[in-house]
Amino acid sequence: MPWFMLFVAIIAEVIGTSVLKSTEGFTRLWPSVIVVIAYETAFILLSLCLKKIPVGIVYAVWSGVGVALITLVAWIFLDQPLDAPALAGLALIVGGVVIINGFSKTTTE
Repeated sequence: MPWFMLFVAIIAEVIGTSVLKSTEGFTRLWPSVIVVIAYETAFILLSLCLKKIPVGIVYAVWSGVGVALITLVAWIFLDQPLDAPALAGLALIVGGVVIINGFSKTTTE
């Protein structure tokens, strides 16, 4: 269950970050509401994950997967270009998360 909550926290954070530009500095109501709810959901679920998964692992997975997903969302939906170095960096981030989850003995308590 903590890994599922972490996954949902990541998705909520990606939604909040994706909508953040639409708030226009928090001057538009509904995009601002979406951002606040998404970030609140992300942080609540993130804190619940910490009951079972060490903070370093949670943060590494949350930030790594979040960065990769928000970059892909920006590329696909917001027409932001990705060049070869950006793709290589994303591959390294995802690879690091895979190594932590697949090989580290510290992923669960």
